[in-house]
Amino acid sequence: MYFNNETVLYLDGKFVKATESTTDLYGQTLHYGYGAFEGIRSYETEHGTKVFKAEEHYERLKKSCELVKIPLDYTVQELVEATYELLEKNNLKNAYIRPLVYCAPNMSLTKPTSVSLMIAVWDWGAYLGEKLLRLTVSSYCRPHPKSIHIEAKICGHYVNSILATTEAKDKGFDEALLLDSDGFLAEGPGANLFFEKEGKLFTPQLGNILPGITRSTVLELAEQLGLEVQQGNFTKEDLLQADSAFYCGTAAEVVGIASVDDYHFPLDWKKSLGYQLQTAYAQKVRNTVNTLNTETV
Repeated sequence: MYFNNETVLYLDGKFVKATESTTDLYGQTLHYGYGAFEGIRSYETEHGTKVFKAEEHYERLKKSCELVKIPLDYTVQELVEATYELLEKNNLKNAYIRPLVYCAPNMSLTKPTSVSLMIAVWDWGAYLGEKLLRLTVSSYCRPHPKSIHIEAKICGHYVNSILATTEAKDKGFDEALLLDSDGFLAEGPGANLFFEKEGKLFTPQLGNILPGITRSTVLELAEQLGLEVQQGNFTKEDLLQADSAFYCGTAAEVVGIASVDDYHFPLDWKKSLGYQLQTAYAQKVRNTVNTLNTETV
């Protein structure tokens, strides 16, 4: 699914075949989840292949590493250029891009002295599919922000996401919805939450959620469309009185939510603000002109 005999990776400054790549089994990332990653997408546009908000994603990767004391000695520009070249080598235009910073062998619980950087690309459709989602409120909550750097995209954080998603699917739902440690609405296992009530949009405030780049894009689009958005602490009861809702994230893009447990959102999706934003997002990612393209690297 992710690679074949011809797939090329970017690994520690070189382009190598995925089937010929190796790693050490004593790394802290494998044993402790001590690593950082990003999820990025590229799109085929009339201006060529474009990586959507590449700079923002790589700035966040560097920030994630900085927060947890992982050294990463690449500039954003170097990472962006490597990504475009990697896409070209794999002959991909509409692709998912996964940079991963993983630590050198070290069995102690101390910061690493050296790391490796891998970037992989593959053809991956919308992560949560195209249909409206059936959610369940998870029995797991998001980690407390004083226990981890909630704003960092760290490998080990996603064990929480795996547990929540697995629980939801085992119960027959498409995906989970997590509350924060204080019982307020937080986010999905891999996406941010918005909901609509009486012509206004609401979304959990920063502090207990990952500040998603797609979330930021949705907020930008909402402002351009003249839509009112309120950020704050909201309860499950607020959501269960809403007219519609949606998730957004780089892998998921913008996807509507049909229901949460026994509550079905009454507003037709195609009449919702979420649908407007889904349409605007799809147009934006395919028409964005970046400073680099496959013809300039």
